[in-house]
Amino acid sequence: MDTAVAEFNRSGSQSDVKERFYRYFQEQCTEIQEQTGMLESHSAVGGERKDAVEHLVAAISRLSDEVADLTGLVPAYDQRIYSQAIKALSENLQESRAKFEPKPRFQFKTSQKNGSAISLNDAAELAAEERNGSGLRPGFMSSNESSMATTPANLITPPGEHDTLGDLPSFPKNYNEEIMKAAGPGGPIRKPSFSQATNVNISGHSGVHIILPSSAAHATASGSLTRLDKCIVDMSVPTANGAPFAGLALKNIKHSLIIAGHVAGAAHITGVSDSIIVVTSRQVRMHDCKNVDIYLHCASRPIIEDCSNVRFSPIPECHSISGESTQNHWDEVDDFKWLKAEHSPNWSILPEEERLTEEIWTNVVPGGPGVGLDDILKKIGILGR
Repeated sequence: MDTAVAEFNRSGSQSDVKERFYRYFQEQCTEIQEQTGMLESHSAVGGERKDAVEHLVAAISRLSDEVADLTGLVPAYDQRIYSQAIKALSENLQESRAKFEPKPRFQFKTSQKNGSAISLNDAAELAAEERNGSGLRPGFMSSNESSMATTPANLITPPGEHDTLGDLPSFPKNYNEEIMKAAGPGGPIRKPSFSQATNVNISGHSGVHIILPSSAAHATASGSLTRLDKCIVDMSVPTANGAPFAGLALKNIKHSLIIAGHVAGAAHITGVSDSIIVVTSRQVRMHDCKNVDIYLHCASRPIIEDCSNVRFSPIPECHSISGESTQNHWDEVDDFKWLKAEHSPNWSILPEEERLTEEIWTNVVPGGPGVGLDDILKKIGILGR
């Protein structure tokens, strides 16, 4: 595994740097998430898996350093979003490592303990080893805005408290595996809880209908949907009541319906085709997409690049966010690859007579007895495109 990439170029105007870094950061997050999900496929023989972990720790460390270097160039709000996403990447990596690394037989109790101390200490050790050979500077996971902290290695058990034999930590759930183990394609709706996760990462599925329950509200530090075909994914419930995704990445999706819910930061949509997307977001950026209908509430002008036949519509009433007061710029689209004065041929307004009705959204899309995945995809016009 090779996570080495060219360092982000901070030259240019402040607005240009801000725009380019949004795209760069989300691409790096998506790449790290995908490679973290593939760790178990690496052999433990010959140190292959250990090398893969160290490469990922170095990538997260580099990304954290690059965010720190942008202080003053991007708004404080954006830096907080970046810090939350980096924290989620680190915790996700630690969860994946816990599946195959030996478990300690003993653990020492202390009166106060940071819940993320173990994962961050382990990650810091690996980052230090990587820096010795790669020249990366210290500061892994550092952020003025972040509440993360590590427990000192020489922490002493408080007087009067005895060290006790601790239970072995439980293995974190692999929710993608759980989804795949359910009934075959087109079967019952999957409702993975994500109650033991800090972020939602759904990847590598075909022909499944997924609805996230309210328990997934604990996992909205970041969201990532990748490599989906003929799927329906509804993430609106956990993000509707004050727990929006900090950031969202949709990548390499086709013939699918994605109800993404509420995103506090940017939604990056890359390589999506012949699909329908529903999202409320502060920013939306679409790259390399074609034949996509997007039902949107966006607090800023949506951006497309290298796209074709993207049609925009305001978000359906049933998926609007209660109390949302920001102006909706759903139809004020900027095409970065179309610089002429006339309207870009790459996007258009979805005609009202072709928009899905509220009845379809509320009675058909959720599914039910006798209504299969293919039935829904045909009814909303995805199958047969």
